[in-house]
Formats: sequence, C-alpha cells, structure tokens
Amino acid sequence: MFLSFPEYFEVQEFWLDQFKGLFRWMMFAFSLPVVFYAGIDYLKSAYKGVTSGVLNIDIPIALGIIVLFVRSTIEIVFDLGTGFLDSLTGLVFFLLLGRFFQQRTYAYLSFDRDFKSYFPIAVTRLLKKYGQVEEDQVPIYKIEKGDRLLIRSGEILPVDAVLLSDKASMDYSFVTGESDHITKYLGEVLYAGGRQQSGLIEVEAIKNVEQSYLTSLWSNDVFKKKRHSSFQTLVDRISKKFTVTIISVAVIGALVWLFINPLTAINVFTAVLIVACPCAIALSTPFTMGNMLRIYGNMGLYLKESVIIERMSQIDTIVFDKTGTITTSSASQIEYKGEPLNEKEEKNLASTLRGSNHPLSRALYNELKKNDILPALDDFKEVAGKGLISRIDKEVIKVGSPSFTSSQATQEEHIETAVHVNYNQHYKGKYTFKNKYRTGVDELFERLSKDYKLHVVSGDNAGEKEHLKDLLPSGVVLKFNQQPEEKLNYIKELQSQGARVMMVGDGLNDAGALAQSDVGVSIAENVNVFTPACDGIMDASILGRMDEVITLSRKAVNIINWCFILSLFYNIIGISIALSGNLTPVMAAILMPVSSLSVVAFTTIMTNYMGRKFSNKTSQN
Repeated sequence: MFLSFPEYFEVQEFWLDQFKGLFRWMMFAFSLPVVFYAGIDYLKSAYKGVTSGVLNIDIPIALGIIVLFVRSTIEIVFDLGTGFLDSLTGLVFFLLLGRFFQQRTYAYLSFDRDFKSYFPIAVTRLLKKYGQVEEDQVPIYKIEKGDRLLIRSGEILPVDAVLLSDKASMDYSFVTGESDHITKYLGEVLYAGGRQQSGLIEVEAIKNVEQSYLTSLWSNDVFKKKRHSSFQTLVDRISKKFTVTIISVAVIGALVWLFINPLTAINVFTAVLIVACPCAIALSTPFTMGNMLRIYGNMGLYLKESVIIERMSQIDTIVFDKTGTITTSSASQIEYKGEPLNEKEEKNLASTLRGSNHPLSRALYNELKKNDILPALDDFKEVAGKGLISRIDKEVIKVGSPSFTSSQATQEEHIETAVHVNYNQHYKGKYTFKNKYRTGVDELFERLSKDYKLHVVSGDNAGEKEHLKDLLPSGVVLKFNQQPEEKLNYIKELQSQGARVMMVGDGLNDAGALAQSDVGVSIAENVNVFTPACDGIMDASILGRMDEVITLSRKAVNIINWCFILSLFYNIIGISIALSGNLTPVMAAILMPVSSLSVVAFTTIMTNYMGRKFSNKTSQN
C-alpha cells in the first residue's frame, strides 16, 4: 500500500514519476505469492464448488480475488493505473487471519483419544515349559483366549478374563466413572479396563483384545459419524444468493452504462465484483467463534472446534450422568441410622472393619478410626459377597448385607448402598453411603429447568432416587441401571423425538452417549487426565455455571447475525459507489479494509465484553 500512496494522493514529484512504473511492477511481483500461494485454497474450493454445482462462500471470494488480480494486471501492463493489488493483499490477509482463529484448538488436550492409548503396550504371560512356569512379555494384541496373564498392582487389565487368584480389588473408574472399588473372587469374570489394586493376581483370558467388552463400547458406528455445522450451511446459503445477486447487479449495471458511456461499462462491472466481495460475511463467524474459544478456555471449558459453540446454542435438552459428573470424586457422605453405638461398640466395629479390604469397609473404617488403640480380634472371617464376622472377648460382631446381619430391610433399603451392623445377635442399625453432590448442583438444575428439559441417567442402582427427587426440581427425568449401550440409545430416542441434546458425563461408559449427542461435554477434576471422546472438556469447578456457558453461546450467535447486517450495510455503500462509476483504487483501499476491520472490531469488543462479565461473576463467587 505504501508503494501506492504517491498515486493515491496524486503527489507530483520528479523522482516519484520516474519510479512509478517500478513501484507498480514491484506490487505486481509481491501479489503473485498472495494469489497463487496464500489464496490458492479459496480458488481450489471455488473450482470444486462450480464443478459440483454447489455455490459455496468461496466462489464470490475467489471471484473477487480473480477480478482484482486480472484488472490490476491489465492496468499495470497497459499503464492505465496502479490497480487494486494492495486491496487484494488486504483481502487475503483478513481471510487467512479468520481461518487461523477458526482453526484454533488446544493441542495439549485430546478430544478423540480412545481407551487403547491407556492400555499397556505389553503384558506378562505365564507359560509352562518343562514343568516350570516362565514369564513372557507379550504385546496385548497377541493375547489369545486361554492365555494365563500376570497382572501387577496398578496395571489395567487389557482383556476380559477369569480370576484365578483368591481375590482382587478392581477400580473401574476408568470405564464407568464410578469411584468405588469392586472386590472380585476366584472364578469371577473381570472385564477389560479395570485397574488392578490388590497386589499380584493371575487371570485367564476368555477373549482377545478386539472382542473384549471394552472394545465393544468403542465399535459403535456413532464414533464414525461426522457432524455438519448448520452455520456453515447458513453461510453457504447466503453465498448462493449473494453470488447470483452480485453478478446480476454487475451485469445490469454494465448494460445500463453501455447506453450512457460504453467506456465506463467494464469499469462498473469489475468494480461491483471487487467491492462486493463477501469478506465481512466470511470473517464474522471465524472471528466470533475464535474469540469464544479463547474465552471459554479461560473459563475452564476447552472445546474441540468452534462449530461446537453454534451447536451448543441450539440445544433444548440436557442429559447428565450422575456419579463423577454431578457428584464429586471425594469421599461419600456416611450417615448412621439405628440404635446408638457406645464407645466400646464403635471401637470393636472399627477393629472388625480394619481386617477387610472391601471399599465400603475401608471407607467406614476411615470414618470411625481414632487415635485410640483398637482391641485385638480373637477371631475374624470374611464371607464372600455377604460381610464380616468377628469375635472380641465374648462379643460377636457381624457387618455386611441386610440378610447377613438379620436386618428386616425393605425392598428400597436393599438397593441402597449401606453397611448393616449386628452386635451379639442383635441388629443395631446401618451406615448409609450417599454420594457427595457438587456445590450448587440443586441451584443449577433449578435455573436450567426453566429453559431446558433435564435428565439424569446413571449406571448406578436406584438407591439415591428419593434423595435426588428431593434435591432436584420436579420434572427432571431420572434413569438408573443404565448400561453404556442403553445410555447411547436413550440419547437416540430423545433425538428421534426432535430434541437437540447435550450430554454431560465423565466416564468411558458415557463415551457412546457423548458421541451420539449433539454436544458432548466431559467433566474433569483435572483436564489432563483421562476423558472419553467428546466435543469439550469442562473443568468441574464451573459446572455450577453451565447455564451461563450455554447463554454465552447464544449471545455469540446473535453477534454473528449482527455482523451479517453490518456487512450488508457496507456492501450497499460500496456497490452504490461502484455503480456510479466512481470507484477508485484509493476508495477500494479504504472501504474494503474498513468493512473487514469493523466486523473484526465489533465481534472482538462484544465477545470480550461477554467474557469479562463472566469472569467478574466468577471472581465475585
């Protein structure tokens, strides 16, 4: 542009006149990589659109680039003027800048990783040779049915297998999102994906990796589907009308000028195509969504791509997983109901619990233990699947299930998570374990229920159904005992009824539902640890402001609509000047960047304003 200034402002100076031709050819040389390298993708996209009969947004952009370059080249070659090459360069620059904003992602996060990336590369296989058992490191994809495997503490089981050791404690939070460990006994089936937490165990593979239960969760076609942005469809729809309208206006304008001044006709035709380039329309979406990606990231919501924001603005139904999503990963709340236990009875109970490795026993022991010295056990026995029985002096303590402790529990009490206590053949009471819900969940659901249909879908039993009914507003649909496939099908069913669904989950068992939903958001206490395939990863600390996050997406869409109106305003002004035959290079050099800059400035100011309002509320809270 600096090389064009002397001619723009008609500076009369001897040396400038001498080098005017050189400056023009220098601008021409500088424009070649702009058109044939930086702008080549727009030309290719336009060509593909024309050959396939689709008028996409790149066609009017490519038309503007070609007309700018061809007319400028003719003017320079025949010494007719300086051309519009500076306007051409500015146009391509802003378009590429918009593309950069739109393609911004969080490279340090993985939104599409699957379970295999967390499996060990190899596992220890036990082989019998000459009567001796040898250990052999084998890649997991070579494991076959019948192979005996040695699984060390902390390792993830890569295949479905039968337990050959007496007992194992399995952590399936990697798969289910549920934090409690599960105790398995000799002969029971262990499913792939569980992390082994009880020392060294031996198992026998009953399936290979490709046929395991965990792999079946990932084989659903939902993980292969591609989503399309309706905003992209909107822009393309606008571009169809825009292209036809602009070419029609250019042709009509040229025909009119043929009767007035034939020499001006070609100038009017090209001027309309130059000034009406839809760069402002093309810039509004990437700059708005790009800014929103950054703002969401500062909040603690990391989205896979910018089109997720648009889809989020359209949802009308939200489905929440329970454990790990609206509950915390911290210890459960433990309440005692029954006859009060005296200090001696509590100590005897704590001493009994200390001998067990069951997750509920450990949790209750940690709740009851004090700095006092606990009495020694005279006898102790753990009955698989039922509970514990111990003897201290002449006192007999039973801890475990309702039937094991002679409790007259109701059907509802049988499905709740509880440890029952029997002391000397007399039933005392029970310790119930309730999930600890995230702060503000009840208020969040109350606000969301005004605008959205809400569902809670959990793989847990219905033990907390009544508690959730009291905690959450009426109208929230509660579904329990839902397997991963059932969660996915539930989302499908809602969508078949016309709902636009956001799924909020955390575990691998939510992966299918997250992928099937229109927007899948994974809640994470730490965004760098495992999360299933999803559209976005949300820091658990801002879950209570989910309603504001969705509202921001709707406001972002409104900003884009206002940008379309602003772009239309500039096009009307530019086309009016072009039709009058008075469009000069300096006018184009001013009007085209101003239209682009105004759109960029408008969307940047508005999105940053929204982001600051959200941040201010966060600091106040």
